[in-house]
Amino acid sequence: MTLMEIFFKALIIWVGILVLAILNGFLRESVLIPTFGIPAALVLSGLGLSALIIVVAYLSLPWLQTTSNIELFLVGLSWLALTIFFEFSFGLLQGKSWFELLEAYTFKDGNLWPVVLTVTTFSPYIAAKLRGWLL
Repeated sequence: MTLMEIFFKALIIWVGILVLAILNGFLRESVLIPTFGIPAALVLSGLGLSALIIVVAYLSLPWLQTTSNIELFLVGLSWLALTIFFEFSFGLLQGKSWFELLEAYTFKDGNLWPVVLTVTTFSPYIAAKLRGWLL
């Protein structure tokens, strides 16, 4: 399989992750925040999304057909780049300031977004380890 085919499949998988992230955001805003308050909701949402990303990576890994550490890391980096590009593009289209956008990259009020991004980057590798594909 060529690197281009891997990246195309990685893009399709990332779109699935994006859908789950949006649903996670709706759940956070409509259920978790009213029930638990902002700090606890942000922690639960961040941990939940991180777990979902690892599950998606685990389930999609056989279809992705890659076990090379380099390819796994490149897939994770592509997911990270797509996520950051989406976040900033969508935020700017909503009229948010750069300050507001960058605030998401802090741990303010229990926000785990930096952890989610780290998990996103390493989730293909983590999934391969969980499958026993890597030593």
